[in-house]
Amino acid sequence: MKTSELRTLQGGQLTKELEDLLRAQFSLRMQKATQQLGNTSQLTKVRREIARVRTIMREKAQTK
Repeated sequence: MKTSELRTLQGGQLTKELEDLLRAQFSLRMQKATQQLGNTSQLTKVRREIARVRTIMREKAQTK
């Protein structure tokens, strides 16, 4: 999801998005550990998405 799209989401939606990304990251880590993950670049993409969501959540918390 693009940063501009994330900025339009409300707090609860951001939290839900973060939970989904964390679950995806866990799943990818398990696939990597069992050597079932073919494209390891997915881990990096999910990690960056998590960082984007957390950054936007922090920005919104500071502006309140």
